[in-house]
Amino acid sequence: MNTEIRQLIAEHAHLPTDVDTLADDADLFQAGMTSHATVNLMLALESSFDVEFPDSMLKRSVFESVSAISAALNELRQAG
Repeated sequence: MNTEIRQLIAEHAHLPTDVDTLADDADLFQAGMTSHATVNLMLALESSFDVEFPDSMLKRSVFESVSAISAALNELRQAG
């Protein structure tokens, strides 16, 4: 799953650095991800993983790192 998340980050987060050089727990916002890019990434994640992020998950911490995104997606899949 992390490989697919990284691919979506590379396509939609528009980071100035290569996402593959970042650790799974690296802060994507410190790496240059903007709030606008976060929305684009969220929509791509929803489409790719066939989930919908509820309002309660629309916060910075959910999209802060590959690990955080993976944990959120696992939570959504278990709830679904």
